[in-house]
Amino acid sequence: MNLNTQGSKSEQSDLKEILRTYSKHWKWFVLSVILALSIAVVYIRYSTPEYSAEAQIQILADANSSSELSLFQDMKILSQGTNKVQDEIEILGSRSNFVEVVKKLGLNIQIVALGNVKNSELYKNPPFSINFMAPDSVVYNSKLDFYINLSSESTFGFSEDENAPFKVYSYGKMISSSIGGVIIIPNTERIKDNFDRKFKISITPVDLMAQIYQKKIVIVQAEEFSNIVNISLDDPIQVKARDILNTLIATYNNNAIDDKKQIADKTSEFIDDRIAKIYSNLSTVDQTEEEFKAGKGLTDLASQSNINVNLSATNRQQLQNASVQLDIASSMKDYVDNLDGYDIIPSNVGLSDGSITNATARYNELLQQRKRLLKSSNEKNPVIQSLDQELDNLKQNVRSSLANVENTLSLQVNSLSGQLSRINSQIYSAPKNERALRDITRQQQTTEQLYLYLLQKREESQIAYASAAQKSKVIDRAYNVSLLPASPKKNIVFLAFFILGVMVPFSIIYVKDLLDNKIHNKVGLEKQVDGVPVLAELPKLSKKDHKLVRNNDRSVLAESLRILRTNLDYLIKNKKTGGKGNLIYITSSVPGEGKTFLSSNLATIFASTNKKVLMVGADIRNPKLHTFFTGKDVDKLGTSSHVHKDTGLSEFLNDDSLSVKNIINPMLVHSSTIDVIYSGKIPPNPAELLMGKRMEELLLEVSELYDYVIVDTAPLMVVTDTLLISEYADQIIYVVRADVTEKKVLNYPLKLKDEGKLPNLSFVVNDVSASNLGYGGKYGYGYGKSLKKWWKF
Repeated sequence: MNLNTQGSKSEQSDLKEILRTYSKHWKWFVLSVILALSIAVVYIRYSTPEYSAEAQIQILADANSSSELSLFQDMKILSQGTNKVQDEIEILGSRSNFVEVVKKLGLNIQIVALGNVKNSELYKNPPFSINFMAPDSVVYNSKLDFYINLSSESTFGFSEDENAPFKVYSYGKMISSSIGGVIIIPNTERIKDNFDRKFKISITPVDLMAQIYQKKIVIVQAEEFSNIVNISLDDPIQVKARDILNTLIATYNNNAIDDKKQIADKTSEFIDDRIAKIYSNLSTVDQTEEEFKAGKGLTDLASQSNINVNLSATNRQQLQNASVQLDIASSMKDYVDNLDGYDIIPSNVGLSDGSITNATARYNELLQQRKRLLKSSNEKNPVIQSLDQELDNLKQNVRSSLANVENTLSLQVNSLSGQLSRINSQIYSAPKNERALRDITRQQQTTEQLYLYLLQKREESQIAYASAAQKSKVIDRAYNVSLLPASPKKNIVFLAFFILGVMVPFSIIYVKDLLDNKIHNKVGLEKQVDGVPVLAELPKLSKKDHKLVRNNDRSVLAESLRILRTNLDYLIKNKKTGGKGNLIYITSSVPGEGKTFLSSNLATIFASTNKKVLMVGADIRNPKLHTFFTGKDVDKLGTSSHVHKDTGLSEFLNDDSLSVKNIINPMLVHSSTIDVIYSGKIPPNPAELLMGKRMEELLLEVSELYDYVIVDTAPLMVVTDTLLISEYADQIIYVVRADVTEKKVLNYPLKLKDEGKLPNLSFVVNDVSASNLGYGGKYGYGYGKSLKKWWKF
């Protein structure tokens, strides 16, 4: 449970530290959010709003889809089915439909009123109209921009370059352009309200404009398995959006009716051709009957043939029906065999085979779909090739079915003829004239029946076209969903920019923190040196702040040094070894991290408690101690004869005749007395001097004479001097400079500690910025100073 509690506290502490990383920069978050929201206001103010229009239609099952082929429907083997909704959605949203919509509404020509900030398109009732002398085919494929400036009721300015000067023209006069002559006609009702306004006229290729609206429009099925289709469009002009939707639906329905007209016309053409041929045969048979009766002098032979008629009536009727079907099947087969490429197969010609009827209907439907797709594609399109393959298969199926029907009917006719011959053989004794007349009458009836049948089917085909219904039923004509614009949505825009305003500083801080490899404060250092004491953190000083603390000083630096003094005393008192334990080394990784600054101030803060303190400058390679103990706040006490001027540690180590008293310099620092041993002159062999017995003797002697001995040593990672004398130290304080010392550098002193080369190691963080100081810096420090206002960064 203790482990769990400690882990929970550690996680809470890490979370608080993460939050503190961002919360201390709250001013930048506020500034970023305000800036982002300001941009959002500008964006909403100057963006062009778009309004949503919607329409709803129902895809109808095409009950008359094969009415023109009804003469093939005596045997219903294949079902007609209904148009799939998804297929109809693709047809509705096809490029060819949008091309027609653009042409009908003139969407390829845009008149835009130019403003100082925002432009607006004029869709209906513009102040002038434009006429082109070039053919529509040229205008539909052209790209041109030009500018009009309405100067008066009789003249206007024209230019093809926005920055070029306008040329003045009279209304109605032809103007030369890259696509031919252009004539501007004024709208007398509106031209007065638009004087001195500048207009941009954009002519865009129809295909390109069709693609633009094809991408903008949304066509979706209302629900799965539903025949209801929702169509929506967002556009800056509400009326324009409604017109596009309504025109698209009308174009879709009109195209479906035109498809049915083509099938009906092709069927009528086929039937008319057959009627002409049968009429000729019928006339020949009638003439033969007339000539036969006139030549034989016959009037009525009914009474003579009643017996034969009764015997052969049934057989003759069957033979007659089979002959009709065989004639139709043969004609249909000849037409299909001679069909070149892909063309509509005639329907409704009287065959009783249902499989041929349905296959022909399916063939014509696919052929119409192929023609529509070819308007916006080519024959290499995979969809077209798939349709071609299916059409070929259907054509082959129709051809095979017709051949099978023809063979079957031929056998049936032969069988019936044979039966009729046997019956006739029983009545061969009947008058020859009667048989001949019956043959003529039979042929006449057969031809006349086929003639009347085709006339009936021709009328049925035209009636089916005239009564052809639309493919869709309009449930809701296009209407505007709301008076409010569909885009930009203010709430979403403000939310998006608010999130952006938060994320920008968050991302910068996160990336900066992610790439950060420096120590910034005590908390960060404690994470890196787990188990090693971090005694204090010293604040960053401004140029106006004093380098050395004063008596009764209540600055942040003074309070942090007092915390350091307390923590260090605690470590010294709890040391188990003998002696005073008062030899305190101050070191760092590299020069410039503040070890001399800490040494001088630590000595000063100890001396302020009336303790006897000695400051030793042991960095004899790069001495800096003298820079802190010179100036108006530092005085040198006493000038006894045994003190040699400019004599320091290096001279003492090199000259056995010198004693410790010879190199000690008493100093008065802000009413506190500190003895100082300067480093002396830089020797040629500093490492060898520090290894000698003189250094050990010095440290042992001064540790007995003083309450605290502060030794300012050389940086560890630069030279080996500190390690040579580390065995004499009671406490080693390792100075880390905030925002300078890298985290990986700390592995070096920690490794030396583990190896026993740095006994009693502890750390101090120097030069910590005010925003990174711990709670002590927020509450305990600074009560003697005026704090910055919140609005000052």
